[in-house]
Formats: sequence, structure tokens, C-alpha cells
Amino acid sequence: MPVMHFKVQWPDGSEANCYSPSTVVGEFFVAGQRYALGDFVERAREALHIGSERVREKYGFACSAAMDQLAQIEELAQRFATDPHAEVKVVELI
Repeated sequence: MPVMHFKVQWPDGSEANCYSPSTVVGEFFVAGQRYALGDFVERAREALHIGSERVREKYGFACSAAMDQLAQIEELAQRFATDPHAEVKVVELI
């Protein structure tokens, strides 16, 4: 199953490399695009759940790495949750 990574820039300028077990993430994000924090988290949640389910369909078990990545995204997003103008930039899809 082809994996995809996506590099994001958080509102404080820090960057993170994120993992998806499926190329489906490319249907939810565009490289260079900025997303409102809540929108970014929702898109990531949906993409990573779909990716995890694709793994389940193929191998019979969900992708724990996708769920770990989602948990990390949600945890990092909490740091910026009080800023109504917080945006996350998708730097690149790899």
C-alpha cells in the first residue's frame, strides 16, 4: 500500500513531518495551502481514518501508525486552540 508523508507548518512556525498509510491524504490537502486550524484537524482526521480503513480492508487490521499520527496532530493543535486566527500550512506532500 503506498504511503504518503505531508510536511506541515504550525502557527508558531515549527514544522512537522506527518505520515499517512495511504495517498488519500492528497485528496484532502494541497501543498502550499493554509488551512484554519480546526479545518486542518478535521481534514487530517478524515484522511487518516480513511487511510487506516484502507489498511484494514487490505490486511485485516487498522493502521495504528495513522491513529498515532492523528493523536499527535490533535495534541499539537491544542497548543493553538485559543487563537481564532491560527492556520496550518501544508508545506509539501511527499
